[in-house]
Parts: sequence; structure tokens; C-alpha cells
Amino acid sequence: MTTLTKAPEVAEPARAARRPLQLRARLGRAGVYAVLAVAVLTVAFPVYYVFAGAFMRPDEIASYPPAMVPHSVTGQNFSGAVHAIPLVRQYGNSVLVAGLITLAQLFTSVLAAYAFVFLPMRGRAVVFGLFLATLMVPWEAIIIPNYLTLSGWGLGNTYFGLVLPFLASGFGTFLLRQSFRQFPGELRDAARIDGAGHWRFLWRILVPLNKPALAALAIYVFLSSWNQYFWPLIITRTAEMQTLQIGLSSLRDSEMADPGLILAGVVLSLLPTLALVLFGQRFIVRGLTAGAVR
Repeated sequence: MTTLTKAPEVAEPARAARRPLQLRARLGRAGVYAVLAVAVLTVAFPVYYVFAGAFMRPDEIASYPPAMVPHSVTGQNFSGAVHAIPLVRQYGNSVLVAGLITLAQLFTSVLAAYAFVFLPMRGRAVVFGLFLATLMVPWEAIIIPNYLTLSGWGLGNTYFGLVLPFLASGFGTFLLRQSFRQFPGELRDAARIDGAGHWRFLWRILVPLNKPALAALAIYVFLSSWNQYFWPLIITRTAEMQTLQIGLSSLRDSEMADPGLILAGVVLSLLPTLALVLFGQRFIVRGLTAGAVR
């Protein structure tokens, strides 16, 4: 009976001692959430204003203090951007070039990674090291030789000139090699016993089981190709062959630059990238961490 009557008296000081700790933990959690909220607003506000400004009238964009919400939604900025430059053609050029580069790098990276993992060869580690060494060569160091070579072949201002230097990637081969190395050797032996050759094993078994890594590589390559600026700028000569990024730059640099037209063009440029990031984020995370643990 003595223990039962004293238990609440002993427990009450313990609860009182825990209360400051709980309050401190809640305050710390609230502080973390506040910092994260400020970071999110800092990153998201420019994106929001680009979309909002694309639907504003010129007087709303130039007003002071600046309008945060369009008072009357208008689509004249989009129609003006389409008439100011060959925006539809340049948009199609960007989609075509980024799509071709993505497909080409997926194909070449799959074949190269398969060779480095499953095909016996002498000095494979040395060859792979030399292959990775190409990642340390800056693009600026080879852009002039590439330009002179393709111009000499008559591929300037063509789709071949836009795509040809990017058909293979050392990063893609490295990423898929790390993913292929996680494949169980028992399944490879079972496929060989079943009569599956290299080509059948690659496309029927290995590739379907490595979709996260392939999706991550496809998203990364497409975004990189979509945002290219310097190479399309020097290899193309006419507005009809230029990509969307070059067209947006011409809108910005024109003498009668209209902020509404620029914002409308930026919105059109952001749509594919935002869609890929939002819907493909889980593939990016899974694909980039596929070879982290063995």
C-alpha cells in the first residue's frame, strides 16, 4: 500500500522534468519548419511570378509596387511571343533534339555498360577508367574541334549537327554499369542455361529489371539537352533551326524587349522540365542510388 500511494508522488517530478525537454523539442521542430518554409518560398516565388506575369498586361508588369496576381488574365503575351519569333518551330526543334539525344544516349549507354559488366575482356578496369576520364574533359575544350569537324562535313545548321556530339555519354555508362552490377549472377547463369544469348538477356531480362536507373538517366539527359544554349547557338545560323533557348534569348536581347513576351516564352520552356521533375522525381532518386550499396 505504501508503494501504491507514493508512486504518483514520484512520477510527478519526472513528468515535470520532461516538460522542458518536450517544449524545447517542439520549439526546435517549429524552427526547422519555419526555415524550410522560408526556403520553399524563396525557391517557389520566382517560378510563381513567371507564371503569373505571363498572364498579365504590360501595364500590370510595369506597375509599382509590382502586381502579384493578374487582375485580368490575358493570353496576348503567348500570341505575341509566337508572332515575334518562330516559337512553334523552335519548340519543336528542342523537343526533337532532346528526344533524339536521350534515346541515343540510352541505347549507347546500355550497350557500353553491358559490355563492361558481362563481357569478358582483358584490361576491362583500365578501359573503364579511361572511359571515365572523358568526364574530366571540359566541354569548352572540345567545342571548337567539334564545330570545325561538323562544319567541314557540311552538318552546320542541321539536326545532325545539333545531335551528333551527344550520342554517347560517360556518365550514362557509369550509372548503368553500377546498376547492372547489382544484378544477381544466378539469374544470369539461369538465362544462359535456358539458351538466352547476350542480346536476348539484355533486352528481355536486364533492361526491364533496371527501369529506375534508365528512367533517371533519361530524365537527366533530356533536361540537360533541353537547356543547352552554347552549342545550338554556334552550330545554327537561321532562326528556323534554332532551339527554344536561343529564341528566348533573342526575345530578351531585342530592342523592343517586352517582359510579358519573355515570361510567356519562359513558361513554355518550363512546362516539360517541371513535368519531368514532378512525375519523375522518384525514378531519379531510385536510379541514382541503385549502385550505392552492394
